[in-house]
Amino acid sequence: MGLIVQKFGGSSVANTERIRNVARIITDTYKAGNDVIVVLSAQGDTTDDLLEKAAEINPRASKREMDMLLATGEQMSISLCAMAIEALGYPVVSLTGWQAGVRTSRTYGDARVSRIEKERLESELGQRKIVLVAGFQGVNRFDDITTLGRGGSDTSAVALAAALHADLCQIYTDVDGVFTADPRKVEGARKLDEITYGEMLELASLGAQVLHNRSVEMAKKYRVNLEVLSSFSGKPGTKVKEVVKTMEKSHISGVAKDKNIARLALVGLNHEPGTAFKIFSLLAKEKINVDIILQSIGRGDTKDISFTVTRSDLPRAKELLELHHKNLGFERIEVSDRCAKVSIVGAGMIGSPGVAAMMFEALFDAGININMISTSEIKVSVLVDETDADRAVQVIHQRFFREFDQK
Repeated sequence: MGLIVQKFGGSSVANTERIRNVARIITDTYKAGNDVIVVLSAQGDTTDDLLEKAAEINPRASKREMDMLLATGEQMSISLCAMAIEALGYPVVSLTGWQAGVRTSRTYGDARVSRIEKERLESELGQRKIVLVAGFQGVNRFDDITTLGRGGSDTSAVALAAALHADLCQIYTDVDGVFTADPRKVEGARKLDEITYGEMLELASLGAQVLHNRSVEMAKKYRVNLEVLSSFSGKPGTKVKEVVKTMEKSHISGVAKDKNIARLALVGLNHEPGTAFKIFSLLAKEKINVDIILQSIGRGDTKDISFTVTRSDLPRAKELLELHHKNLGFERIEVSDRCAKVSIVGAGMIGSPGVAAMMFEALFDAGININMISTSEIKVSVLVDETDADRAVQVIHQRFFREFDQK
């Protein structure tokens, strides 16, 4: 037997019945002879409710005070779940992020885990207690509460598994594992038995919402054995690992969609050396992340540069570029927040000609126009109109996986 870290998302602990279900899963793992550390998210819509309460009081509240508030959601979950485990007759202790020794960077709202001080955790495990840890949070060098940003509980779980050399880290969600596409929206989506860290990282970064990309990065770095599974069905999940068996006849592992995309185009830029550097260094200084970039020849001695950012970054990016209009030397800015990124991911693309062509053919047959393209060894992404995004995912998925649909 060994040490198992389990993480349960907000939907898994949304109400009393589900908390008791989670308590049974945890105690069954413990009864099998394992040491168990459990990371919990806030219940259901608790975080959204707390954000609404804050907005009512002060829409411009400091990030420090927001972290102080938002961290309470996970604390509710761990205390309630500990009570459920106590009621089943098992030894248990609930710990906040800082009690569990989760030390983070100083950044409020989007902190990074810097180290885990293991003494308290090891002491509680040594007493054969089930240890429940509040996800999404830690403490910085000022002893202030910090939160880890979107997907933070996934990161908390993987960080604990890495620090304590856990034998397995299980991420429990409301779906049975990692699918070739969102099974709630795409007909014929099928569960993968296993997927590589690289493929999972790409899918997570491209809009798949099963795991957060920071948690996958950490799992890959520290070789954490990761499994994604459902807290409701009891079925085996998807293993995330370094090397997997070739996935039958398909060259790809999944199709992902991201609608949190906006496109900016700088039209009529001068053909001067360093223009691209000026543009993207300006955005980088403001921590605005740029994704797909396309440079094209314009008219005469000018060129056009198009690129994508998240929709939340669009107003600031546009404002910055307009502010530096003279220095950058462009004619005008064109903006669109009605687009989406659709991507295919698969290690099977390497050395397999024609994969991108299959994707483009599927979109052509469906009458879907491609605005921008980005590629890597295991990924092809296209920018399409937002209204075409769902249909694009369906036709691409059908093109690559139809042999499975026919079985």
